[in-house]
Amino acid sequence: MAQANQKIVLSAARDIPFNRLVLSQQNVRRTKAGVSIEDLAEDIARRGLLSSLNVRPELAPDGKETGFYRIPAGGRRYRALERLVSQNRLAKTAAVPCIVSRGETLEVEDSLAENVHRLQLHPLDQFRAFQTLREQGLDEEEIAARFFVSIETVRQRLRLASVSPRLLELYANDEMKLEQVMAFSISDDHVRQEQVWDTVSRQHAREPYYIRRLLTETAIRATDRRAVYVGVEAYEAAGGTVMRDLFDEDNGGWLQDPALLERLVIEKLTADAEALKAAEGWKWVEAAFDFPYGYTSGLRRFYGERAEFTEGEGAHFDQVKAQYEKLDAEYAGVTGYCPETEQRLVELGNELDRLKDRPHVFDPAEVARGGVFISLGADGELKIERGFVRPEDEPQVEDVVDGASDADGETGDDVSASSSVGEAAVTGAPAHNAQIDEGNDDGKLRPLSDRLVEDLTATRTVALRNALANNPAIAFIAALHVFVLKTFYLYGSDSCLEVTLQSVKFGQTQGLGDTVWAKEIELRHEAWGQDLPKNPNELWDFLLALADVSRQVLFAHCISLSVNAVVQPWNRRPAAIAHADRLARSIGFDMVEAGWEPTVDNYLGRVTKAHILEAVREAKGEQSTELIDHLKKQDMAREAARLLKGGGWLPEPLRLTVDDVPIGDAIAKTDATIEDNPSEDVHAEKASPDALEDEHQDLAAAE
Repeated sequence: MAQANQKIVLSAARDIPFNRLVLSQQNVRRTKAGVSIEDLAEDIARRGLLSSLNVRPELAPDGKETGFYRIPAGGRRYRALERLVSQNRLAKTAAVPCIVSRGETLEVEDSLAENVHRLQLHPLDQFRAFQTLREQGLDEEEIAARFFVSIETVRQRLRLASVSPRLLELYANDEMKLEQVMAFSISDDHVRQEQVWDTVSRQHAREPYYIRRLLTETAIRATDRRAVYVGVEAYEAAGGTVMRDLFDEDNGGWLQDPALLERLVIEKLTADAEALKAAEGWKWVEAAFDFPYGYTSGLRRFYGERAEFTEGEGAHFDQVKAQYEKLDAEYAGVTGYCPETEQRLVELGNELDRLKDRPHVFDPAEVARGGVFISLGADGELKIERGFVRPEDEPQVEDVVDGASDADGETGDDVSASSSVGEAAVTGAPAHNAQIDEGNDDGKLRPLSDRLVEDLTATRTVALRNALANNPAIAFIAALHVFVLKTFYLYGSDSCLEVTLQSVKFGQTQGLGDTVWAKEIELRHEAWGQDLPKNPNELWDFLLALADVSRQVLFAHCISLSVNAVVQPWNRRPAAIAHADRLARSIGFDMVEAGWEPTVDNYLGRVTKAHILEAVREAKGEQSTELIDHLKKQDMAREAARLLKGGGWLPEPLRLTVDDVPIGDAIAKTDATIEDNPSEDVHAEKASPDALEDEHQDLAAAE
């Protein structure tokens, strides 16, 4: 080691012909990284060699220099020069600036030191350099080409110009991470950026996703159904601005003017509704972002018929179907897999589906009195529901009475016509029962006494009850007939069964119609509505002809619509709620398995901070609450939703009772609890998740 007072002598630099240089086997760089040799060669050709090579004289066995020099440090630069020589762009004897080292260190030390002590350019310095080049007239493409980086990299670095100088200074002083600076770059509002940093710097949650969330909490994602419906291009054309993130997948960015977007959606919805009304001739068309659940209550629904094939379309369908069946039969006998055949079968199947998916044709008379609901689907496409008639638009049907004349003055023979309120006489029976008037010489009949008619029909009713009780299959159909009439026909034939079916509406619960369960019910109801006969008088024969399994499915659908397990302040219904729990347990129903999870909208944003912390405490433990207990309520609700996701936690009203208890005991227990705490449901048990995450897991891991 050199003495402390000894002066350091630097190695001399000199130009050495390229053909006198050879690579040392002691170079530590073996793995490719950074700019390629080809790109480095092009950079040297453009601006020359910016760094000298570190070389050592090659010695002969006798210790004398051979005139050649080994390169322990600078192998990539040598390879780049070698490439230029091979391309005849550099002379073999071209002088190469080199530092000639004759020190006491080993060659491998020189190579290692050069690479270890090298410091990568700070991204902030790279940003400033790119910014200077752009100010001097270079565009992004030219900067990327000169430094062999992607245009996206250049744009990302230049995007840092949108970050507050104060935050950049913090980053330069290592008080902020690059990922955090990148998160701030999605906004151009320096004041808001500094406000957000002041907020997150005082708490644990400083992750980039959280910074982005705070910066975009008043904006609307480009993937929002409203933005998809209007189109980001139309929004920007109307003067709206879009916040985009070059450093992360932003799915199109965030729209920063919600009021403008709402206005554009309303205008487009109104225009689409008017266009549909004019094109199809409906009496009315109602349009809205969403309609409350049960909005069609009280309206009669009618359905169109699939448009018939034209002669050409029918022939094409038969041809495609024959091809599909033939190819499918042939392929079934083959043992090997054939991707071409599989693809052809998929294409033929898609063509068959396209041909089958024909538009519905509605009765013009019904269209003239009916209407349509237009709303926005979850994917931003229009949701169009056709075929609803309001009660005041229903046609008035006159009762047909025995002896009434038709338009031609003839006496009507059929006295079984339906009235406008669904009343009907018995087919084939006179409208008024009669008997022989013995005191009347003309032999005409006079009506039976009302008491006699009542006694006779009471006798028939009892006998019919007994007969029906001995025929469970027809009893099932009779009950199903009542339920289908009540469910699908606003005005239909009456039933002799005094069975009622009520379906409670929940229009006050926002977002209920968007749940997966409501959508399944809607699709099932729509499918049955298409299959059932249009005339309710034909329903009985339809049900008789229906397969047993189909009847059971239809029965279950109708019965399911009568379920009411809602607890209301004025109607707590403890016995009914206890029965709902038993019903759920009988069919193996659980809200967790059904897919419910606590979110800001459905629970966490609608309760107090104490309730939020209690939910996290029950599901994740006390230490998890410490991660969020300092947050404002809105932020606490969001982070709690992240922590609870997938954990199986349920609020008390959604939990099943612990054990089956008699309904009477349940009523007494509930009433006693209501007196103590009216806001709680005693049938709940504490949530017990199957597995808790690591209690020491940082909040960022929940991302």
